[in-house]
Amino acid sequence: MEPIQIEERKMEEAIQIDNRGDFGLWAIEIAKQIVADQGFELARAARDGTEDDVRAAGNALGQAITNAMMEVFDGLMDGADVDQTGV
Repeated sequence: MEPIQIEERKMEEAIQIDNRGDFGLWAIEIAKQIVADQGFELARAARDGTEDDVRAAGNALGQAITNAMMEVFDGLMDGADVDQTGV
């Protein structure tokens, strides 16, 4: 199995995931980033905002999680293309 390359959003450098442990570390780091950014906004909206603000912040949190998962999926698919073509 080929390692996958994932672009870090904040670190702006590719990381290489060679195994389950590497993936776990990446998942922890990306979760920290998402919670720090989107979780704070959701908490702030819940405390000070309207229902629409809470809904928007919750949607942004969900979108950040989706984006992270799609990033991994795209990296896996790129690796699958390499495996299938032998390149």
